[in-house]
Amino acid sequence: MKGLNLLCCCVASLLLLGTAEEVEDASEPTKRDRSHLENTLKLNEEKPADDVSGVLQRLRKIYHSSIKPLEHSYRYNELRQHEITDGEITSKPMVLFLGPWSVGKSSMINYLLGLDNTPYQLYTGAEPTTSEFTVIMHGPKLKTIEGIVMAADSARSFSPLEKFGQNFLEKLIGIEVPHKLLERVTFVDTPGIIENRKQQERGYPFNDVCQWFIDRADLIFVVFDPTKLDVGLELEMLFRQLKGRESQIRIILNKADSLATQELMRVYGALFWSLAPLINVTEPPRVYVSSFWPHDYNPETHRDLFLKEEISLLEDLNQVIENRMENKIAFIRQHAIRVRIHALLVDRYLQTYKDKMTFFSDGELVFRDIVEDPDRFFIFKSILAKTNVSKFDLPNREAYKDFFGINPITSFKLLSQQCSYMGGCFLEKIEKAITRELPDLLGSIGLGKKPNVLSCDVTGCGETPKNRYRKKP
Repeated sequence: MKGLNLLCCCVASLLLLGTAEEVEDASEPTKRDRSHLENTLKLNEEKPADDVSGVLQRLRKIYHSSIKPLEHSYRYNELRQHEITDGEITSKPMVLFLGPWSVGKSSMINYLLGLDNTPYQLYTGAEPTTSEFTVIMHGPKLKTIEGIVMAADSARSFSPLEKFGQNFLEKLIGIEVPHKLLERVTFVDTPGIIENRKQQERGYPFNDVCQWFIDRADLIFVVFDPTKLDVGLELEMLFRQLKGRESQIRIILNKADSLATQELMRVYGALFWSLAPLINVTEPPRVYVSSFWPHDYNPETHRDLFLKEEISLLEDLNQVIENRMENKIAFIRQHAIRVRIHALLVDRYLQTYKDKMTFFSDGELVFRDIVEDPDRFFIFKSILAKTNVSKFDLPNREAYKDFFGINPITSFKLLSQQCSYMGGCFLEKIEKAITRELPDLLGSIGLGKKPNVLSCDVTGCGETPKNRYRKKP
């Protein structure tokens, strides 16, 4: 009898153990296969890295010798608040994650890098979790870097962030991860947007910091989920800051497998309805619908559709990585065009001021009339007429009121005086960079046929000042 009781106890114990194991297995979600991610991003390919050091060296030389002198002479940084550093020229492509709180931005980065269940996975949760700007970059080993260290390192591209103050640097953190994808790209995770929180509560200028990252991002993921589709004041401000960067924006509807088909269609339409007034483009934006986290899609959902959407987004990411140098050169050329337009405008303001000044004139009153109503003196129209500059590239007139409020017009020289016998003219050099040097550099990295020298009709070179120091033949 005792033996029978002992046998029954053993059988019961085995049954309970088996039931516990089944419950434990059921509680652990199935992990998603990552082969499509590795294939699309070419993480398994052992191809030699492209040697771009020579191209970067030439690009730095063009910037420092042909663009930066005019940029500093006419204080362009005080107009646009964007000074290019060597670290920015040599930096990897940057992918920026923006969106409301707890929509899955951090989970998406964890998924792309396979950081789940590792000591350095980004913290995620249903409540607002990310309160810092987190930069995930490549390093030989897992390491966390404080914001004050990142800003103090001139070799990195983040040193200009010091201007936002120590409170912000305490909210900036870097994580180095030895991952193959991070050898070619850098991710930036941002604090989620909370509409009922005022900027003052953050302790630093949140929108200004976002603008700094937006200006330098090669790809911008704006992430939503089915529960956070409303657009408030802070999100509306963010989309204003994204104006002009529409080609780099990718809108993501995350956690899509949590909805049934009919409900997903309603949510998709509601997201379009919310974003339509904010995105100033004729074509509707592409919205990528999927669930970006390591767990398998929920059953009875559109698995094939979600997988195709995910692969499409990964292909966009890979394209940005592949076109790193082309995008970098195009960015520097665009920056040079803006610097040239700014210099031409300051030169026109200064020339008009000199023309209107007489021996008995009050210089301050004369220039106040000019800056208050530049159209009466044809400041902007003369630039459009004589330099082939597009009117859509001209800066805001109001911006120059503030610019000249802190930079007296008498502190500048005319473009025709910005010449030397050995160095040539600043304007000639920047126009040569725009029309010849940068296109030639672009052609040298294999973009088909090497571009010819562009004409001024195409690029809007503008008037070329005479070099007073050059000897006549």
